[in-house]
Amino acid sequence: MEDHNLQDSYEDGGAGQARYDKPRLFVRELSGFTYSLAKELKKLRSIPRVIKGKDLKFKKGPQYFNCNILTPKYSAAQALYAHFVVVAPGGKSQKHGHVNEAIFYILDGKGYDVHDGKRSDWKAGDICIVPNATVHQHFNLDKDRPARALIIKSKPLYLFMNMLFQDVVEPQPKTPVPGHEDFKPSIV
Repeated sequence: MEDHNLQDSYEDGGAGQARYDKPRLFVRELSGFTYSLAKELKKLRSIPRVIKGKDLKFKKGPQYFNCNILTPKYSAAQALYAHFVVVAPGGKSQKHGHVNEAIFYILDGKGYDVHDGKRSDWKAGDICIVPNATVHQHFNLDKDRPARALIIKSKPLYLFMNMLFQDVVEPQPKTPVPGHEDFKPSIV
């Protein structure tokens, strides 16, 4: 992905404007072959309804970790996307933006987000809303404990409508937070 300010992509004359000057199809045709609703329901009902925390696999790091919980890829959901994130003590995420909104339920920790240059502090029990088309970044203020959040997005709907624009403005750190070189994310 190109590194540029996503906000510029939405403003006339921005650095990323040329990238979006071509006409786009935003809503896909609803068509297809006949399928068996009974088979589809049987498949959906065979999917486990409880996902064990011990089975979740974290990716990314060393300061921001992510694991998918509910995605269309696993055929368990068609309209929602849910994932779990852990920000290492004193860590931060990449600075990025996407058109789909996101709701973060902060499970534990304290920190803040920066949305389009504006800081918003959060702590365990809070809900942090990332509106559509917002450049944002997550920061853990606690130097000793991780911050954890459950994130729910409408991303599959945007994928279906061919409207998924997502870009990294600043990559996440490639080095661990000093003093936390051996940090391993966990659900609890």
